[in-house]
Amino acid sequence: MANAFSNLNGFEIFFLICAVVGGFFVLARLIMQFIGAGADIDTDLDTGIDAQHVDSDIGFKALSMHSLTSFFMMFGLVGLALYRQNRAGMFLSVLGASVAGLFSVWVIGRIFASVGRLQSSGNLVTASAVGSTGTVYLGIPKGGTGRVSVNFRGRLREFDASAADGEAIATGTPIRVVRVEASVLVVEKIR
Repeated sequence: MANAFSNLNGFEIFFLICAVVGGFFVLARLIMQFIGAGADIDTDLDTGIDAQHVDSDIGFKALSMHSLTSFFMMFGLVGLALYRQNRAGMFLSVLGASVAGLFSVWVIGRIFASVGRLQSSGNLVTASAVGSTGTVYLGIPKGGTGRVSVNFRGRLREFDASAADGEAIATGTPIRVVRVEASVLVVEKIR
């Protein structure tokens, strides 16, 4: 093992350490994500963002664990290749390694931004159902609640409902949503 590093100078060992450490953490992070363990690790690195409550529009931060490890991995690999194989010299090796590291950070950022756009909440905001029309699905008793089918956001949805005037509304009666109280639609008959 000592013979393998005996022909490397200090600069080459620096690049090798960057590549090995960065590559190890990239591989470890990738494995943890595939087995589902990646969500519980704090990766905000004091950026003030709670890793459990990251908003989808934040997407990619420059100091994330992904970007740092990919930067060091590519910095080390490209720097070692330029310095050892191409004999590019110390300045050009560091410059090329930095450009490669920053490019890998940019690629990781684009990947996270693309994945972030795939996310959707699927939640319905029932308050925007006001004004929608539908029919009573399960009769609404006097002073009670029943179920209505409402054409809401281009789809037929069922909601709990009560009558605005407190009177009973029979099954099949056309209705209009006048307001929302908690998660119960308040409806009136369409005349």
